[in-house]
Amino acid sequence: LTEMGFPCIGLPGTIDNDIKGTDYTIGYFTALGTVVEAIDRLRDTSSSHQRISIVEVMGRYCGDLTLAAAIAGGCEFIVVPEVEFSREDLVNEIKAGIAKGKKHAIVAITEHICDVDELAKYIEAETKRETRATVLAHIQRGGSPGPYDRILASRMGAYAIELLQQGFGGRCVGIQNEKLVHHDIIDAIENMKRPFKGDWLECAKKLY
Repeated sequence: LTEMGFPCIGLPGTIDNDIKGTDYTIGYFTALGTVVEAIDRLRDTSSSHQRISIVEVMGRYCGDLTLAAAIAGGCEFIVVPEVEFSREDLVNEIKAGIAKGKKHAIVAITEHICDVDELAKYIEAETKRETRATVLAHIQRGGSPGPYDRILASRMGAYAIELLQQGFGGRCVGIQNEKLVHHDIIDAIENMKRPFKGDWLECAKKLY
């Protein structure tokens, strides 16, 4: 549209948080709250029944939502697309936890990595512990937006208007280190992969 003479400014709106050039996307924090609440509820039933729970989180091919929710929700195991997955290694880690006296566990996994129902059957067969998979699916996309998302969308929207008034077009708004920025919209769309938060994963491993 910009090339046709209708200047446009894009705002990054997705729960997956997978758009280049912005630390966070509109909708990500609201979805994060929904996922963490679900994990909290799953932990209650996992603990009372001494079972292993697998929770599948959205994210397409980005593990940000899974990783953040797993840390906030205290998940013992995290499976994301940025790290090679081996179900055998996962089972060995679960067995090690059982040997240390763990009575239950939660595995957070990003969608599209494997069939979580089949994974649950495999874990149960190998560990002899009841294992259930929960696919959160589109419940993560709905609900009233959280405060940070409302503020983020407001700031980005106001900034987009400023850019249009300055004569810009074909740009995508982002936020980096709490500062509003803008980049070429084609680059943001075609290069959606962002650096993985490997330090966050290492943090989770140390905690659990």
